[in-house]
Amino acid sequence: MCVKWYAVTPRGDVCTQRRVKRAQIIGTGSYAPEKVLTNHDLAKIVETSDEWIVERTGIKQRHMAAEGEVTSDMALKAALRALEMSSTRPEDLDLIIVGTISPDMPMPACAAFLAQKLGARKAFAFDVSAACAGSLFGMSIASQYIATGMVKRALVVGVELLTRIIDWSDRNTCVLFGDAAGAMVLGPSSDDARGILSTHLHTDGEQTGILCLPGGGSKHPVSPEMIAQKLHKVSMQGREVYKFAVRALTDVVNEALAANQATADGITHVIAHQANIRIIEAVLGRLEIPMTKAWLNIDRYGNTSSASLPMTLDEANRAGRLEAGDTIAMMAIGAGMSWGSALVRW
Repeated sequence: MCVKWYAVTPRGDVCTQRRVKRAQIIGTGSYAPEKVLTNHDLAKIVETSDEWIVERTGIKQRHMAAEGEVTSDMALKAALRALEMSSTRPEDLDLIIVGTISPDMPMPACAAFLAQKLGARKAFAFDVSAACAGSLFGMSIASQYIATGMVKRALVVGVELLTRIIDWSDRNTCVLFGDAAGAMVLGPSSDDARGILSTHLHTDGEQTGILCLPGGGSKHPVSPEMIAQKLHKVSMQGREVYKFAVRALTDVVNEALAANQATADGITHVIAHQANIRIIEAVLGRLEIPMTKAWLNIDRYGNTSSASLPMTLDEANRAGRLEAGDTIAMMAIGAGMSWGSALVRW
């Protein structure tokens, strides 16, 4: 699905296109818990090694939430930093979207808890479940609300507390994931040349089995048998995910370029979901984009799922890497399989 910023207005039997406001990212924020778990720490609890993990993933360490810390707590800290950067008060927010597959509880939405903690009483709030692509899906939704004029200020947060839903005896998954949060504040662009140029979203439900959390829903309700089979933990077919991700992300970035009559040479920066360094290298190799254009932090945080994209954007932003007029290609893929891209003029 491609989203570009026009509204179609019916007039009799004719539909006319009306130019609407483009959304712009006006603030970013991120948060990672204090506790760090290194590859050497992991080698003490599961059969693995620092060399094995780094070679296959690029990860050297990941962060873990503190005891008693919940998903909405992490979301709050990232959100406050994004709000501060954008000079936005919580009470001025119209919309809050949280991308997560590890909320405080199945219901209500993590976004509801975040709205309460922020004191954002005017905002309507909901969660998006698109796994690692959750914040990109959320950004696309928020952009459309802004484009139609229904929303003036939107907060999009990607946040995951994955260390409580992975199997610590499975070295193929436990080495990958960490806890973190990333946030973006969106508003209408005052410059037609800047903002989110387009987003492109896809889902292939035929691939639900290669990355999932099988238990806890209506298919496998909570029971002693379900827990004994570890169905409440993340399950992944790593090789299949890798192959699908490389192909899908390459295609969806090309889709964004084509939609905007742009070329790979014109991309200034790549902000990618930090799933695996080999996926990023393979995709950028196919696109013929130098790795120097990608901001990387997977070595320090691991795969933080929906938090990854906004967290990476925030780091690049606060490092002074992003300048007005830069063209940024975003890409993310997660369970579903769900994936997408965006082209942004900073």
